[in-house]
Amino acid sequence: MLKEAVANERILLAGCGDLGLRVARRLLARGDEVWALRRSPPMSDDSGIHWLRGDLTRPETLRKLAADIARVVYLPTPDRRDAAAYRGTFVDGLRHVLDALGHASLQRVLLVSSSAVHGEHAGGWIDEGTPPSPLGFNGGVLLEAEQWLAAQPVPSIVLRLAGLYGPGRLQLLERLRAGQLQAPRARPHWANRIHVDDAAAAIVHLLSLVDPLPLYLGVDDTPLPLDVLYDHLSALVGMPPVADGPAPVGIGSKRLRNARLRASGFVPRWPDSREGYAALLDA
Repeated sequence: MLKEAVANERILLAGCGDLGLRVARRLLARGDEVWALRRSPPMSDDSGIHWLRGDLTRPETLRKLAADIARVVYLPTPDRRDAAAYRGTFVDGLRHVLDALGHASLQRVLLVSSSAVHGEHAGGWIDEGTPPSPLGFNGGVLLEAEQWLAAQPVPSIVLRLAGLYGPGRLQLLERLRAGQLQAPRARPHWANRIHVDDAAAAIVHLLSLVDPLPLYLGVDDTPLPLDVLYDHLSALVGMPPVADGPAPVGIGSKRLRNARLRASGFVPRWPDSREGYAALLDA
């Protein structure tokens, strides 16, 4: 287990949607000063977050970022799902933020990336040492952002998150209820998940480490064949098992290991997404 750093730092969340807000609440609870950058901040907020208005793709809007930022969590959401929007947000935007902040006080940057950089592995186990092989533009652009950040003088961490689920992220259950999902049964297609609250906790945990490694996979303990996961969730919502059908396009079959994250001292609250989804339905 790695040693933890002292809290009470000035931290910038560059991009602060649902996941960012969950990170912010945890940082505030431990005594950090939290600044959050968003194109359209809330009009009023008594949470303790210091909101900043800015557009990551327009460097002229980033000239008034808070001084003496010690750590940055970079977790934006592109406004479109295409290569240009992803590159503008994750590659150019990351460069714009670091250029605006400079390196005088900046101690570490944490980039929230995606397991999409790993592509297809025919159901095999992969970890941080597995060479990335993205299938789509999203994974390719995120890998480009990772590589650019690794070449900068500021210390950095990349957290590649698996598929998020949790409160407000119930599209999978809604599609099951509507009978819109299929899953291959003859050959397992493996799915990897992490509860959004566990993802937020992992980010804060990694920020707390004195000497973290540069790369972690953010995933629960239990990869599942897609048909096993879908059938379990179908039973929870009172639907029949899903029909046999093709695997999702552009999402490779692989099993992600979280051994490195676990070894750092992180313990997920929801190690199996079947339990996490059941708790959501109970709530």
